[in-house]
Amino acid sequence: MGTYINIGNAGFQSARNGEYVDKSALIAVVNKTLFSERQFSCVSRCRRFGKSMAAKMLYAYYDHSCDSRHLFADLAIANDPTFEQHLNKYAAIYLDTTNFVSQYKNDDIVGKMDAALLEDVSKAYPDVPVQQADGLMDYLLRVSIEKQERFVFIIDEWDAICREFAPGTKAMDAYVAWLRRMFKSQDAYRVFAGAYMTGILPIKKYKTESAMNNFQEYSMMKPGGMGLCFGFTKDEVRTLADKHGMDFDELEKWYDGYQIGNITSIFNPNSVMTAIQEQWCESYWGRTGAVDAIAAYIRMNYEGLKDNIIQMLAGGRCKVNTIGFRNDLSEIYDRDDVLTVLIHLGYLSYDRTTKECYIPNLEVSYEMENAIKANNWDGVVNALQASEQLLQATLDGDEEAVARGVDAAHDENTSILSYNNENSLACVLSIAYYYARNDYIMYRELPTGKGFADIVLIPRRNVQSPAIVLELKFNKDADSAIEQILRKQYPEKIAQHPAPLLLVGINYDKKTKTHQCKIIKSLPETTHILK
Repeated sequence: MGTYINIGNAGFQSARNGEYVDKSALIAVVNKTLFSERQFSCVSRCRRFGKSMAAKMLYAYYDHSCDSRHLFADLAIANDPTFEQHLNKYAAIYLDTTNFVSQYKNDDIVGKMDAALLEDVSKAYPDVPVQQADGLMDYLLRVSIEKQERFVFIIDEWDAICREFAPGTKAMDAYVAWLRRMFKSQDAYRVFAGAYMTGILPIKKYKTESAMNNFQEYSMMKPGGMGLCFGFTKDEVRTLADKHGMDFDELEKWYDGYQIGNITSIFNPNSVMTAIQEQWCESYWGRTGAVDAIAAYIRMNYEGLKDNIIQMLAGGRCKVNTIGFRNDLSEIYDRDDVLTVLIHLGYLSYDRTTKECYIPNLEVSYEMENAIKANNWDGVVNALQASEQLLQATLDGDEEAVARGVDAAHDENTSILSYNNENSLACVLSIAYYYARNDYIMYRELPTGKGFADIVLIPRRNVQSPAIVLELKFNKDADSAIEQILRKQYPEKIAQHPAPLLLVGINYDKKTKTHQCKIIKSLPETTHILK
């Protein structure tokens, strides 16, 4: 057994020994690319989305030094027509570049990596001598010719070197040259049956083109046929919740919300599995990366970025142009670059239909809140901290306390958001009720005509609190807001919620710059009015 070649299936075996959600459909997708013009794949996903697990699974499937049939017999891939064709048929090489990044911090890293791979691979072919000028690719080409051998090369965390070394450094230039030598030359199609790279970032762009434009890229934004191969679906998480006695709604609240291509509901798999193991839902994101990562990007404070972050923290979305980003964490030039980085890192999700980004779930919102605190956005922090008291005042029917709480949220954020349109009013109100996300699902209706956006809070399952309907008025009065709630057609899910409902009317007086509040409970016999 080698270090990089013929390493066996122990990595995937350990996964099968524990709780495993079947993602073997990935193998079928990769199998279809072998020996074709699409045989080089690069899959980028955010942190803790199962990238390394998938790489170990692929290696266990292709490596001809072991018999992995028993690991796949009960998985979906066993029923695929390509299963037998490629099972344990190739000389497979596995490289995790983080092992070298942790050891070498200088320009020699690529040379050290190539030499280590060459030494290990040559031990597997003792009758094919290494020549003096050989690099890894030179030797693999000779083995391929003499032995009629085709390799599968799997690289995990391919971009770790890119994240460690800046563009233009000798190490970075050497790495790009190494990748091109391995996979861009005509020799690559003689040596490899296929290659699979995975990491956080897509392949770096140089000028206007990718450094490796012969790779097929499958990203968070454009996953191709791999959309369901990473992350957990609702059905998968519901099955896990039932099996382990977990509350599915809690798992959904904390870890759902990612959109991968056209798939609109993907859970963070690492967080789900950790929550199941510990039988408790909370933010596990901090265990996998420091808050400094996101705080540093927010601190760049490009024009419009602060407004966008607050808007998303309030449950909104913002437009983003992802095309200009050069897939390099050290080359950030504007707000679109920052937002695109946060999408790749998993702090934001991306709707490619609307070209908007948003905070996916409660777990990530806590990390975003921590980043805001680290950047000393005192006004926003104060509003967030006061939101618990505001929710309680609302539930208690304390109209004066609610008006004061919304006043404070407005005052804290007036320099950030121009308080003169429907969306800004609703955004400030969403920030004011930020704490409610723990117990409620918040819905913001889009403003229509000259009406102002409503906010509707529906209690999560097992939460014994009333639903809340908030209507915001401008230069009128709180009573008219209540009247509009009673006249308006609301979603059926609100009308069906057991009475009483809390109806909250809030008016902003532009002259006095204060809010007034009116709170009533809808009676059972009047609930039908909301239908």
